[in-house]
Amino acid sequence: MDVLLGLQWGDEGKGKIVDVLAPQYEVVARFQGGPNAGHTLEFDGIKHVLHQIPSGIFRSQILNIIGNGVVLDPIILKKEIDALGKFSIDFRKNLVISKKATIIIPTHKLLDAALEQAKGDKKIGSTLKGIGPTYQDKIGRAALRIGDILRSDFKEKYEALVEKHKSTLSFYGFPIDALAEMEKQFFEAVDFIKTLSLIDSEYTVNEALRSNKRILAEGAQGSLLDIDFGSYPYVTSSTTTTAGACTGLGVAPSKIGEVFGIFKAYCTRVGSGPFPTELLDATGDAMRKEGNEYGSTTGRPRRCGWLDLPALKYSIMINGVTKLFMMKADVLNIFDEILVCTDYQLPYGQKIDTLSFEITETQVKPVYKKMKGWHCALDQVRTYEEFPQALKDYVQYLEEALQVPIALVSVGPDRVQTIRR
Repeated sequence: MDVLLGLQWGDEGKGKIVDVLAPQYEVVARFQGGPNAGHTLEFDGIKHVLHQIPSGIFRSQILNIIGNGVVLDPIILKKEIDALGKFSIDFRKNLVISKKATIIIPTHKLLDAALEQAKGDKKIGSTLKGIGPTYQDKIGRAALRIGDILRSDFKEKYEALVEKHKSTLSFYGFPIDALAEMEKQFFEAVDFIKTLSLIDSEYTVNEALRSNKRILAEGAQGSLLDIDFGSYPYVTSSTTTTAGACTGLGVAPSKIGEVFGIFKAYCTRVGSGPFPTELLDATGDAMRKEGNEYGSTTGRPRRCGWLDLPALKYSIMINGVTKLFMMKADVLNIFDEILVCTDYQLPYGQKIDTLSFEITETQVKPVYKKMKGWHCALDQVRTYEEFPQALKDYVQYLEEALQVPIALVSVGPDRVQTIRR
């Protein structure tokens, strides 16, 4: 089983790459996260954004698995499936859902909003999709799972959890006027999900491995948002690293093959938290505009900055990355000069190239290497040989610095704008 994941703060372009790689695989499986993810695919002039469905769904020969590590919003899943209707996708045949996936219920979203509001100016930048409270219930052994919707006592279990949530919402003085309408949509969506293929997916995945079928595990968010290794507390609630593919699908570590690490040619971040190379100037604004850097889930403008090598090396290390894929190289077309952060300078002058525990609380100053920009369009480029020399130099420098081959460079949103090396 190969694993594909983001190495930065999410939004690296994982959806596009899953779609490009998908013909090489018979199974694509999501292993963590939920509707806080937005995986964008573009082909045949149409843009698609998937939030919970694996990005192999547009290939009819691929089995798409929503694994046990995912937290699933039935309302959003139904909307996603409805949106696929016009593309003649047989989702009943090539989409299956783990009975052990945890369900996001309406009060999880209300709790998310209440808890974020209570943080005041210390907000973490939640997507308000109910992800955090759902994972809290999972860890607290109070959550509902997909398999529970098939039980005769599901409604009673649901009501018991809602009552628990209402007491917390009451403590925060958060209104629940919207709950009735949310519940109406929720139970309609639950009835729809009952008609889908709900399975013990760990058996399906391991049987596929025994049959020598090729599986691609698709991660959501990014490694720097990992609950253990990200910039805590400004992180997501799940394990976004390679290890999460094992726990989120029920696969032994020995079954992991290639680990594909995806990164942008620069950096972006949504929400709060440290971002050493962030550009709060006209350069950052130009980068955001050129890259259309607005969240595919929230629509929020993303914070933008130059590529951060210490952070990227850290992600490569904890994931065991075997191949790198560089995305959105075309966004840097507009710059005469490109900077790359090689080290951090601490307030008392020492230079480091590691992400220490203190990095979240310490103001570090990026130390930059300057490189020549290529300043030309890349939209018609289809081979590495056609790259301008400055872009080749950029790729070669990064490869040497990171000590992992850059096997693919993306120069645009479409499938065909994907250059293999």
